[in-house]
Amino acid sequence: MKILLVGSGGREHALAWKISQSPLVTDLVCAPGNPGIGKVAQLRAVKADDVDGLVALAREMAADLVVVGPEAALEKGLADKLARANIPCFGPTQAAARLETSKAFAKAFMERHDIPSAGYGVYETLGEARQALDVFRPPYVIKADGLAAGKGVAISPDRADAEAEVERMLGGRFGQAGARVVIEEFMDGEEGSLFALTDGHRALLFGGAQDHKRAYDGDMGPNTGGMGAYTPAPVFDHGLVETARERIVEPTLKGMAKEGSPYRGVLYAGLMATADGPKVVEFNARFGDPECQVLMMRLASDIVPYLKACAEGDLGRLPEPKFLNQTAICVVMAAKGYPDSPLEGSIIRGADQDFGPHVQVFHAGTTRKPDGSLAAAGGRVLNVCALGDDIGQARERAYAAVRAIDWPGGFNRTDIGWRALER
Repeated sequence: MKILLVGSGGREHALAWKISQSPLVTDLVCAPGNPGIGKVAQLRAVKADDVDGLVALAREMAADLVVVGPEAALEKGLADKLARANIPCFGPTQAAARLETSKAFAKAFMERHDIPSAGYGVYETLGEARQALDVFRPPYVIKADGLAAGKGVAISPDRADAEAEVERMLGGRFGQAGARVVIEEFMDGEEGSLFALTDGHRALLFGGAQDHKRAYDGDMGPNTGGMGAYTPAPVFDHGLVETARERIVEPTLKGMAKEGSPYRGVLYAGLMATADGPKVVEFNARFGDPECQVLMMRLASDIVPYLKACAEGDLGRLPEPKFLNQTAICVVMAAKGYPDSPLEGSIIRGADQDFGPHVQVFHAGTTRKPDGSLAAAGGRVLNVCALGDDIGQARERAYAAVRAIDWPGGFNRTDIGWRALER
């Protein structure tokens, strides 16, 4: 098979690493990729949001399958254009991807199909939003409607902070993505992410993970795209997973198909385990980042047949995917100043060394300088991942690798996996 993988982050490096292990794959091309991905795939300089360029590349290489990593490509309708070119795509259509690309759409969809989530309202003006704050109680959950690179959610402890956050969002902090805001009831509980592979009608659960959104230790600081993750997540016991399958995953797929937008690809359900059962915090239309990295570390099955079956509407013939009976953890190393003003260009030493069979370092935001040195080129720069017999061993291996990387321009949280360790 010839596969085109779209994207350039840590999620895509993890996917490339796993896809490249499949005996079914003869050619793996990644656009645009990164220096780490370049070790397992051919790189082509086509940006992830250049839909026409990606379709042309898929035609040029006679791709048997296109695997879409980032949400931006889905929002621009890459899956739709590939379908018109008769090229199978792992990833939902533009209409189906609205589950992620518009929080207002997702909330209304869940309301229509009786899928448990928090109460909410959608507001386009500052005056409307301020009036809504009279109805909601603190802490206030405020979200930009559109895509904001994982940073468009604020949890405000009091009214003054909530008003300031609404003003920032509606005032252009996230551009068009913040033209509308969603204000939600605060849900009390433990959060985690459940994944399902789907061909539009059938679904196979693909494991759960728990990530860390806040920038600093102790869940302090601003929200980020994710500073670390681990799987399995103890919060996802058998009962919760089965309830989520019956009340969230299956009704979502049936509802999307009924509304004329069958969903193919991976459905990421961000869930809150509340006293009333699991409720949806958000949907994503792609593998999470850094959740994908830990899922790929634990996945024992060949991923390619599953990606192909989802794209071609033939998932029912495959068994449940198998995962190693181990724990995987990911520690994100980010550039100083992230998430607001990450410092780019600092030199990283030691990231390419051999850390042993249990550790993988996935590149998320790196570049090669002319002299061959590795440099930071983004906010989240490296994903240091490790396997272990339990969370303690996996964490020890990951942080040993972090300490072996010489990067004065970066920082990382030191408490990834603390919830699992405390159980």
